[in-house]
Amino acid sequence: MSPLPILQDEPKIRPSRASKWRALVLVGVHVIAGLHIAYWLRTGSAITPVEPSEAMAFAKGGMINAGLIFFAATILLTAIFGRFFCGWGCHLVALQDLCRWLLEKIGIRPAPLRSRLLMWVPMIAFVYMFLWPVAYRLWIGDSFRHVGWELTTTEFWATFPGWVVGGLTFLTCGFVIVYFLGAKGFCTYGCPYGAIFGVAEKISPLRIRVTDACEGCGHCTAVCTSNVRVHQEVKDFGMVIDSGCMKCLDCVSVCPNDALYYGAGPLPIGAKPRVKDPKPRRWPLKRWQEILLAGAFAAAFFTFRGLYGAVPFLMALGLAAILAYLVLVAVDLVRRPAFAFKGLRLKQGGKWLPAGYGLAFAFVCLFAFWAHSAVVRTHAALGERGFRETAALRQGALDATVAELSLEPEQRSLVLKTRDHLERVRSWGLVEVPGMASKLAWLNLLAGYPQDLKQQATRAIEKGEEVGHMHQLLAREAWQRQDLGTAKAAYERAIAAEPLHPAGYLNLGIVLAQSGDLAAADAVFERAWQKIPGSSALAYNGGLVKAYRGDTEGAIRLFERALALNSRYLEARENLAGVLAGAGRFEESAVHYRRALLQAPQDASTHFLLARVLVELGEFEEAEAEARETLRLQPGSPQAQQMLEQILSRRAPAPPSP
Repeated sequence: MSPLPILQDEPKIRPSRASKWRALVLVGVHVIAGLHIAYWLRTGSAITPVEPSEAMAFAKGGMINAGLIFFAATILLTAIFGRFFCGWGCHLVALQDLCRWLLEKIGIRPAPLRSRLLMWVPMIAFVYMFLWPVAYRLWIGDSFRHVGWELTTTEFWATFPGWVVGGLTFLTCGFVIVYFLGAKGFCTYGCPYGAIFGVAEKISPLRIRVTDACEGCGHCTAVCTSNVRVHQEVKDFGMVIDSGCMKCLDCVSVCPNDALYYGAGPLPIGAKPRVKDPKPRRWPLKRWQEILLAGAFAAAFFTFRGLYGAVPFLMALGLAAILAYLVLVAVDLVRRPAFAFKGLRLKQGGKWLPAGYGLAFAFVCLFAFWAHSAVVRTHAALGERGFRETAALRQGALDATVAELSLEPEQRSLVLKTRDHLERVRSWGLVEVPGMASKLAWLNLLAGYPQDLKQQATRAIEKGEEVGHMHQLLAREAWQRQDLGTAKAAYERAIAAEPLHPAGYLNLGIVLAQSGDLAAADAVFERAWQKIPGSSALAYNGGLVKAYRGDTEGAIRLFERALALNSRYLEARENLAGVLAGAGRFEESAVHYRRALLQAPQDASTHFLLARVLVELGEFEEAEAEARETLRLQPGSPQAQQMLEQILSRRAPAPPSP
C-alpha cells in the first residue's frame, strides 16, 4: 500500500466545487421527500414510498410498488453510470456527510475502521432482506405468477418507525457511527442497498480515471469521504476500482493538475495493474481482532434487533457495528500498557490515567446494559415463539360453544412456559413492549387465571392493543362464570370495536341462544348479516337459530346462503338436508345427504339419516345399503339395527292369499 507523500512545498488542498453542488442536490432530495409526505398528509393518499426497502413487498408477496421500481432502476443506472445514487441521492449519506462536516468543524476528524469481515455485513443483510424471502417462497411451493400492483397508498407511514425510533436510527447511523467508524461508516458496514449497488458498480464502464498528469500528491485520497485510497488505485490500475466509490467527484475537483476525470474506459473486472508487482492491500487488524469484531457484531445484532419491539433492522445493524468496535477498544484498553482513544490518553506505562478509569466505568455500564438487554431479548424471543405455537389454542379459546377450556398437559406446559417468558420481559424490561398486555391476556385465559386475564385485557384495551379480541376475552371469562349480563355487554363492546369482524356477532348470538333467548340471538345474526353479508359462518349459525325457532324457510334460506359462500361447508349441508327432510322435501334432502357423504364418507350418522330419507322415498334397496353401511361403521348400533329390520320387513314379499 503506497503511503501518501509528504512534500514540504505542497500547496494546500483546494476546496471542492463538487461538494457544494452535491450538497444542493441532497437538499433538493430532502425537499422532494418532504413534499411527498406533505401531499400524503393533505390528501390522505400518495405514491407508495420511493424507498429501496419497500422492494421487500415484492420479495415477500409479489407486490410491485414505487419503491421496487425505483430500486430496480437505480441498480440498472448504477451498472451504467456507477454508484452515483449513493453519493448524490441517498438521505442517509447526506446525514453522514453532515455529521462528518460538523465533527470536523469542532476539530474531530473521524478515522475509518477497516475490517475485512464486517465488510460482508451489507451483502448478508441484502440477501436476508431481498433474496431469502424469494427462496423461502419457492421452497414452500409459492410462485410469482400472481403479481399485484400497489403504486399508491393511504398508509404511507405503515412500514416506517415512529418519530422517536426514526430519530434514534438517524442518530445511530449518522453521528454515532460516523464518530466511531469514520465517514460513510454505515455505508461500509451496514447498508444492504449499498451491497447490490457495489456489485452493479463493478460492471460500470464509467468511473474515476487518471491521465499522465498525475503526480501522486494524494489530495484525492485526503478528501475522499468514501474511504477509498484513490491515489493508490489510479496509480496501480489507471482508474478507481473500489466499489465503495460513490462518484462524489471531490477527488476530481481538488486535483491540482486536473489529472483525474470521470469517463468511460475498460471495465474494472479483470483489470491488470499498470505497475509491476503492486503491493497487496494491507489490513490493519489482526485475525483475532477480526474474529472478535465479527463475534461481537453478531451478538449485538441478535441482542438489539427488535428489542422491546422498537429497534428496527437498519438501526440494529448500525448499533451492532458500533458495539463491535467498542468491544475491540475495550480489549485494547485492558491489554495495552499505553493506550489513547479519540485524543484521550487512557493508559501510560501500564498505569491507568483518570480518563482511562472513566472510560472503563462507561464500558462496564454499557456492557451491563448489553447483558441485561440480551437476557430480555432471549426471553422475548422464546415467548414470541411459544405464543405463535399457541395460535390454534387461541383460535378455539373464543368459541362460545365450548363450555370450558381444557388443555392437554403438554399444551398447558407450553402456555405456562410462554407466559413465564413474557412475564419476565414485562417485569425486567426497561421499556414496556407494545402488544405485551394483549399477549399476556390471551395466555392468562388459556392458563385459567381470570384475575390476571382481566387486569391485562383491561390494560391492553387502554393501550389500544387488539381491542375487539380483548373485549371478547372478558366476555368469555364472564360467560364461564355464567354472568350473562357482563358477557353480553363485553360482546357488544367487541362488536363496536370491530363492526366488520364476525367473531363478536357469532359468539354473542351463540351465548344468547345457549341462554335460551332465541329471539335475541336471531336479531343479532340478522344484524350481523346486514354488516357482513359474506360470512358463511354467520349464515350457518343464523340458520341454526331459525331452525330452533321453527322458522323452516328462514333456516333453509340461510343454510343455502352459507353453502353458496362455501360449497364445502359440511355442517351447513348436513343441517340443510335435515331441515328439508323435516319439511317433507325428501328428494332435495337426499341430494344434500349424498353430497355430504362425498366429503365425509365415514360419517355413520349421515349414512343413517340418508337411509331414513330413502325409506320415505320408497327406495328400500338403497336404504338397506345405507343402513348396513351404518352398522359397518357403528357395529351394534340399536337405531341402525332397528332401521334395517324395518326396511327388510317392508321389502319382504307379501304372503300368498289363501
